Amino acid sequence: MILTLSWSATAQKKQAYQLYNAQGKKVSYGKLLKEASKSDMLLFGELHNNPIAHWLQLELVKDLHEKRGLILGAEMFETDNQDALTAYLEGRIDAQGLDSLARLWNNYKTDYAPLVDFAKTNGLAFIATNIPRRYASMVFRSDFEALEELSDTEKSWIAPLPIEYDPELPGYKNMLTMMGGGRGETFPKAQAIKDATMAHFILENHQKGDLFVHFHGTYHTDNFEGILWYLQQKQPDLKYVTISSVEQDDISKLSDDHKNKADFILVIDADMTKTY
Repeated sequence: MILTLSWSATAQKKQAYQLYNAQGKKVSYGKLLKEASKSDMLLFGELHNNPIAHWLQLELVKDLHEKRGLILGAEMFETDNQDALTAYLEGRIDAQGLDSLARLWNNYKTDYAPLVDFAKTNGLAFIATNIPRRYASMVFRSDFEALEELSDTEKSWIAPLPIEYDPELPGYKNMLTMMGGGRGETFPKAQAIKDATMAHFILENHQKGDLFVHFHGTYHTDNFEGILWYLQQKQPDLKYVTISSVEQDDISKLSDDHKNKADFILVIDADMTKTY
């Protein structure tokens, strides 16, 4: 009878997600909130089509707003669209105007509009941090040198040149392996210019005493690399907290493959429906 009751209680406990620390120990949302609220930068790595990640982003921003001054930023907005984004936040254009003037992702309305609208309602800055895609494509086609041909205005939308680049970082090496060498040598460089640009605009817009919360694909900060590496090259004394998002069939234990990916690992049930 005891075994039956125990099984019944377990079977009825359906969790959508579980948080872990880097070592694989279960932690509470309260622990994440406490650590994030004491940091200078919170780097939230998401799975772009996962509704739990997007829901938790919004809930976390709401709770952090009660504790700290916030600045929001995201990979999903390219730097040359900042004027349009700011115009929307300030009420000078409506949602239709933003859709017309900015290159919004296909899942903007469901996944990112709630964050932008929270910023608008509460008078928060929301920073477009990502390099315009066409410039990352230039790096992929012709290496970093292609960026030197840009006008001064165009260069204002990317990280200052030349950027630092460490081809030995495991994340970039893995990308090179995936591409099989050859022209693929520029593939991780295209990723690096994105990481460097996002880090540059995060730091450029951070205000002392405020918490900058940044949203991006989880690969951009997994294993404490990518954006975080560039941030630490410029501002090593700031306190950074990272979140990695992963999916598992069983969320009751963190897979060894996911340990040490971030300060906090958001493990989501693999059966979760997708936003696109």
